[in-house]
Amino acid sequence: MELLQQFYHSTGFYLVTYKHIIMILVGLLFIYIAIAKHYEPLLLVPIGFGILIGNIPILYGTQIGVYETGSVMNYIYFGVVKGIYPPLIFLGIGAMTDFSSLISNPKLLLLGAAAQVGIFITFTGALFLGFTPAQAGSIGIIGGADGPTAIFLASKLAPQLIGAIAIAAYSYMALVPVIQPPIMKLLTTPEERRIRMKPPRAVSKIEKIVFPIIAFLVCTFIAPASLPLLGMLFFGNLLKESGVTERLANTARTSLIDIITILLGIAVGASTQADVFLTGDSLKIFALGALSFAIATAGGVLFAKFMNLFLKEKINPLIGAAGVSAVPDSARVAQMVGNQEDPDNYLLMHAMGPNVAGVIGSAIAAGILLSTLGKLVVH
Repeated sequence: MELLQQFYHSTGFYLVTYKHIIMILVGLLFIYIAIAKHYEPLLLVPIGFGILIGNIPILYGTQIGVYETGSVMNYIYFGVVKGIYPPLIFLGIGAMTDFSSLISNPKLLLLGAAAQVGIFITFTGALFLGFTPAQAGSIGIIGGADGPTAIFLASKLAPQLIGAIAIAAYSYMALVPVIQPPIMKLLTTPEERRIRMKPPRAVSKIEKIVFPIIAFLVCTFIAPASLPLLGMLFFGNLLKESGVTERLANTARTSLIDIITILLGIAVGASTQADVFLTGDSLKIFALGALSFAIATAGGVLFAKFMNLFLKEKINPLIGAAGVSAVPDSARVAQMVGNQEDPDNYLLMHAMGPNVAGVIGSAIAAGILLSTLGKLVVH
């Protein structure tokens, strides 16, 4: 009877709390919207199941939990805490990305930069709510809608908040088709949404090869701390465009990024243990993340309207919303909203310009925050 009692006291049925139940329901919700709604399934299915893994009640000291040194889950989580996974994700993204639309129309880079305004406004809001400058910087980067960048910066500045920041970033990335359209429609008129843009010019092979090299040098000289992310992004793109490393490019954009996505998703989900994750700070992070994402979307749209004051060939302001770096979902949203006004208006290729610029912009913003606030963490 004593052995049976000890066994019962070690089961999840005995150890479970209402917080575990809440987090398990959150994990099931992630899995449901990924499968039923097709919102970022490659991310939300691993994260959702990771939340289930992280919230099975366990006895501490058995070296099972993600936060227990020496456990298998802790070793997997090591890649998150040390910022190993995000650069590898960027390598795969670079090997998938076609920068032609940005190269053919460089002024679209400004829309990617304008969308980063949400990062710095949210940084101020987080300071107001009592977060430290380092924590505020990590929270603000959620507005870039770039999960790997958010995880990378949080791993350096606020590792204790990685779980909440990562879940918030990926949640809002998945909800791009829900969050962005109302903001885009509110800030534009039907006439603006019907603006047609000229097809992008053809980009030469030489331009495609030279671009990642020059962009890497310029961007990392501006923000050297963005080197791990942008170095891998542009390296992956060079593998793709060089024409002589197709095997490496194919591995980076398929097998490698798939493996890292699985490990990253499971580790991030498992880090949301109820006793660590369900805090007042987590709720604040989710609220600030939503604010950051909304401001970033609005910033891109409004800046496109501002640019139109000086341009002879007008830009459809909808593509400004693609300045957040949720590639390619925010570009698809611009196409979708534009088609609602004009079914024959094709904005996708134009929207990809600010979309990939947003990836670069959020990485540069992360580098600026890391170089500025990292010193405070060290001290």
